[in-house]
Amino acid sequence: MADSDALDLDEYLAHIGAEGARRPDAETLRAVHLAHMRGIPFENLDALRRTAPSLELPDLAAKLLRGPRGGYCYEQNTLLAAALRALGFGVTLLTARVMVGTDRIESRPRTHMALLVEVPGEPRPYLADVGFGAIGALLEPVPLVTGEEFEGAGRRHRLVQAPHRGPLELWELEAYTGGKDGGSWQAQYVFTLDPFEHVDFDVINWHIATNPRSPFTQRLYVQRVTPERHVLLHGRVLTETWADGRVHKRELADEGEARLVLEEEFGIEAPDGMRLLS
Repeated sequence: MADSDALDLDEYLAHIGAEGARRPDAETLRAVHLAHMRGIPFENLDALRRTAPSLELPDLAAKLLRGPRGGYCYEQNTLLAAALRALGFGVTLLTARVMVGTDRIESRPRTHMALLVEVPGEPRPYLADVGFGAIGALLEPVPLVTGEEFEGAGRRHRLVQAPHRGPLELWELEAYTGGKDGGSWQAQYVFTLDPFEHVDFDVINWHIATNPRSPFTQRLYVQRVTPERHVLLHGRVLTETWADGRVHKRELADEGEARLVLEEEFGIEAPDGMRLLS
């Protein structure tokens, strides 16, 4: 298990710009979660080179906090979990099946990492997740409860129960996606509450980063969230989605432009000699 004592909490909070109180309460949880989402970009550069990134805290700090780089779900949520534990929260690692792009739960393996966070004195835990590389990702954690809609930093989410064959309740995170006809609720991923350990994610991380059929080994995938917009670079296509619903897309011309966009839009410096565009 990653040791939260190996994380320099001061360095982490300074990097993401979290300047509030350091109490293990819901307000601090929301503030740290949002600051992390806005402070560290999502990216798959290691997996694009078929290399599994280290999930050890000193390596995560060197990459995500001093990089200049970002990371994908296992890196992001491992880092957040260590910070939350250092702040006094209880954290359980969960796995989830991503539902974006499919309507069959059984069609996807459990390859996504999410966090169940216990807040001292509160009866319900929270779902936290700073590593979901999609525009439907949580910006703030949500209480683990069905039948309620939650708004966090401009995004709307809810949790529902999904039918399945297993003995445990299957939770489904849904995001509200706006549209010309009023929008709809879209499934993001499903999960149960059985705990997983860091050694489990060592295996999952290696599989996702090295399997030639993994989506993260196929093409560049980078995203960043600001108060005004969500920016995504998927392959050659750069998509900006603004808070008012405007969407702007353009295709990058070449490797030089891709490196420039990574630096200017995401604060990422790609390794020398790495080919970014397929």
